[in-house]
Amino acid sequence: MASGHLSREEALACEGCRHACHVMLYCDTDARLFGRKPIKHVILMQMRFDGLLGFPGGFVDPQEETLEAGLTRELSEELGLALPISEEHHVEARYAPASPSSSSSSSSSSSSSSLILHFYVKKLTEEQIREVELAAVSTAADHGHEVLGMVRVPVYALKAGGGLGPFLSHAFIGNARSQLLDSMLRLNLVTPHELHRALAHALSGQARTTRDLRAAAAAVEGRGPLL
Repeated sequence: MASGHLSREEALACEGCRHACHVMLYCDTDARLFGRKPIKHVILMQMRFDGLLGFPGGFVDPQEETLEAGLTRELSEELGLALPISEEHHVEARYAPASPSSSSSSSSSSSSSSLILHFYVKKLTEEQIREVELAAVSTAADHGHEVLGMVRVPVYALKAGGGLGPFLSHAFIGNARSQLLDSMLRLNLVTPHELHRALAHALSGQARTTRDLRAAAAAVEGRGPLL
């Protein structure tokens, strides 16, 4: 498909393809930041071992288990508790974006190198979200190794510009950022206007970050060898 999107059935029919499944866990909340600012929604992401933000999940082999059973297994390892995922939570399947090196190679690349990304969304109660966060740091086998910590997405904007905008300026793995944006709009967790403002703020923040990193790199280079 030109868009890269596939149905679940088409994805499973792909011979030689690898499959990766990830899920967005979220809930509604009446909590307020500092007792004033409505938080409205809690969305969980994780800081990965490579320093990038992503959703919990991992690789699944459909020859050995269903996509949902594999994702449930991955969640048990990364979150430390049983959190069953079913087909009804499946939102989309798409081919992973081609890397620069693969896009410059022959167009007859083998399908065995194709990676299909499956994305799921499951709504929990606020109590269940807290249970996930607690288990992720206390019983999860992957905590401190593949997963460095769970992160709540700030689905709000502060007058000083903080909130969703700065969060979106961080580095995300693969298409995790677009999965987050699409899900927030599809579930009406933010309005298009709110999201547009957040993205504009994120772009401005990235420009400042780039300047700061260049200045830091120049300062480090100027120090020369320490030994």
